[in-house]
Amino acid sequence: MPRELSAATETFVARLDRVPLNSFHWRLLILSGLGWMFDAMDVLMLSFLLAPIRSEFKLEPAGVGLIASATFVGMFIGAAAAGRLADRYGRRAVFTVTLVVFSIGSALSALAPTFETLLAARVIAGLGLGGELPVVATLVSELSPRAQRGRMIVLLESFWAYGTILAGIVAITVVANFGWRWGFAVGALPALYVAYLRRALPESPRFLAERGRAPEADAVVRRVERAGGGALLTLAPAVPPTRAGRTRLADLVSPRYARRTAMLWILWFGVVLTYYGIFLWIPSILAARGLSEVRSNEFFFLSTLAQVPGYFSAAWLVERWGRKPTLVAYLLGTAGSAFMFGNAGTGSDAFAWAALLSFFNLGAWGVVYTYTPELYPTSVRATGAGVAAAVGRVGGIIGPYLTPVLVPAIATNGTFALFMGLLVITAGAVALLGEETRGRSLEEIAPEAEAA
Repeated sequence: MPRELSAATETFVARLDRVPLNSFHWRLLILSGLGWMFDAMDVLMLSFLLAPIRSEFKLEPAGVGLIASATFVGMFIGAAAAGRLADRYGRRAVFTVTLVVFSIGSALSALAPTFETLLAARVIAGLGLGGELPVVATLVSELSPRAQRGRMIVLLESFWAYGTILAGIVAITVVANFGWRWGFAVGALPALYVAYLRRALPESPRFLAERGRAPEADAVVRRVERAGGGALLTLAPAVPPTRAGRTRLADLVSPRYARRTAMLWILWFGVVLTYYGIFLWIPSILAARGLSEVRSNEFFFLSTLAQVPGYFSAAWLVERWGRKPTLVAYLLGTAGSAFMFGNAGTGSDAFAWAALLSFFNLGAWGVVYTYTPELYPTSVRATGAGVAAAVGRVGGIIGPYLTPVLVPAIATNGTFALFMGLLVITAGAVALLGEETRGRSLEEIAPEAEAA
């Protein structure tokens, strides 16, 4: 929209884009991020629980991999379904329900009497996990001001680091003293409480406007403006943005979005496969190198602390360098760190490379969640983000199962060299197919694809 347009003709989403960060945005970030944190705690808890689960159920290595893969089967279904449901029924309702489903799955995991029921419980937890993440990222993206949108999503993703740290704390305290079942149980009730608190958050005004509910959308924008001290702005008339109209799932691969979709699918598949192929197995790899189970868990936990500066550095760079260069740099940093960790021992060198893996990989994840919803219009934004995440979950299904198969065949260094190659290919796809979205409104980004 031309800058010279007066406030009287400015759409309310344009007004939303220039509201300064205020208490509304921080509450949105915290309530969204807490759910993200418990999701991360559950997923990363598997790193610490695989060994005792294997012992209790007397599993072969392939069976152990199935536990993690079952979670990602659920995440695959949840991501694809929740994205489409969020574009049809709203972001707010879906991202509350997904957290409830996750809580149920987590509680059932703690109570599972057999290996088969544990697999079923992990699928249920995965349904909630997979649906939660892309829908939350979409909602926060649509409610954040243009100049801070990337930073807000990376900060949202940083709650994954807090969940990882929390998983480590629970593993070396609760799990060590009470067993693996309590590791799953710890996150179930707090996540349910966060779902209850989320009821106070509003629906995305962009979604409401797209569905023809302009007065409701304008009311949400006015609420955000008042939280930022802009009470006088609420005198502006409710001018809705142009609606994109009916969209279909097939639009994601239509000529207007094919390039973006191809880049995102490659990105998600590569990042998810390597992340879970590496991080779920680091404690087990360290144990195989001679460390005790307790010591390897402590080693892994301490190395994950590097995720926090990884996120904050990416949050700064994503609005300074831009999405594309930051993402490529952090993917290549992950690739180099993976190769070096695969060739390290169990001393300070291994710790340093594991910490750098955490730093670069989780920083890259923050940019992935920033970038994904920006590339589609409101009518198909959650669907596009959900399907991209679902493609990634295929990698999540393969990764945990692949590592215990590859290590005996080509050793740890060969396995991590393979992961490095996949990450380099992923970075290349972003460099060649990606486009920069920094500093532009969501409404400005989508029409470019339509004109392509």
